[in-house]
Amino acid sequence: MKTTNSATATYDGLGKSGKGHVKTKSGALDHPYGFNTRFEDKPGTNPEEMIAAAHASCFTMALSIQLGNAGFEDGHLETTAKVTLEDDPDGGFRVSKSALTLTGKVADADQAKFEELAKKAKEGCPISKLLDCEITLETNFQG
Repeated sequence: MKTTNSATATYDGLGKSGKGHVKTKSGALDHPYGFNTRFEDKPGTNPEEMIAAAHASCFTMALSIQLGNAGFEDGHLETTAKVTLEDDPDGGFRVSKSALTLTGKVADADQAKFEELAKKAKEGCPISKLLDCEITLETNFQG
């Protein structure tokens, strides 16, 4: 199986005063971005927020598939990803961490199995494999 997806970003003006716009082929994302949305908390999105959304959704889907393959049939999963951007000692910036926080309620599962499958999902998630940063996982199993 192979899929290819796309997004387009534009940027008018240069540097901190420039304004960008990013949109996905599906139309699910269509937002402004720029220095002010990345560093000044202005309305719009930024690359790290989009990475966080991609990581949270990819990991959650991967765990759902792991749980389904293990025979579980009913549950609710919620994941928050917090992506950290910081100064790079070699210059510029780098994404240094993606912290996943998972809350899950899975009928007929126990905490040990839930955590085992969550760890496998974290390691196998395609976005986890893509990221070159520390990835942490905190779980909250609700039975």
